[in-house]
Amino acid sequence: MSMRVLMVAVVLASLVTACSTVPVTGRAQLNMIPGSSMMSMSLQQYDQFLKENKLSSNKQQTELVRRVGLRISQAVERYLIANGMQDQVKNYQWEFNLVEDPQVNAWCMPGGKVVVYTGLLPVAMDETGLAVVMGHEIAHAVAEHGNERMSQQLLAQAGGVALSTALATRPAETQQLWMAVYGVGAEYGALMPYGRLHESEADHLGLVFMTMAGYNPQAAVSFWERMAAKKSGQAQPEWLSTHPSDATRINKIKQLIPEVQKKYGK
Repeated sequence: MSMRVLMVAVVLASLVTACSTVPVTGRAQLNMIPGSSMMSMSLQQYDQFLKENKLSSNKQQTELVRRVGLRISQAVERYLIANGMQDQVKNYQWEFNLVEDPQVNAWCMPGGKVVVYTGLLPVAMDETGLAVVMGHEIAHAVAEHGNERMSQQLLAQAGGVALSTALATRPAETQQLWMAVYGVGAEYGALMPYGRLHESEADHLGLVFMTMAGYNPQAAVSFWERMAAKKSGQAQPEWLSTHPSDATRINKIKQLIPEVQKKYGK
């Protein structure tokens, strides 16, 4: 057997064993990277980010971010436990921080490491609006979209090598890929890092988690309308974009809300 054929066989075998299922939607996905590797890099990159960026000195706003994050993370854990996924709860070490930055951005790394930028707060407007975007970003982490994206990128760019190997051989490139996957430092990061499927899935899960946390999911419509207005003039036609158009996203959310309220509302 040639080395090339052997490599292909190894990659195919890894694909067979790397499938998992997204909570709530039940979609099958490819996650090649062990959770321990994702957690290790998440802690490293998150700590580095906090060292290089200024935390907000506004105690009231910081407390708001942490209060919303706590309510949603508790809802996530209740959902996982109630649906037989209690083993996943131990994978989260929730942390919520507000950083001084005018970007309209927020993100959540594996393990529940969440950052909200101060530039997002005027668009969120209030606690419920903030719950919309934090629920959405936490949903990306719960659905392991980052692992899926990193797996796809490593498969495409490095033949399916392990994350640890990619870090050892191309550390700067791999770290940049990681930051891009999670939308760190990207204007309108809540909209940009993921593709249409992941964005729509995070919208769905985010609605579920914010509703379980006691927030009104109807607020998601007005939040995304404000986001659309904020980036007005920059949008591409949907067929040219990896993301759903604003109208498509908002219409889909409107369709999901009655079912989410009925099933997950208190």
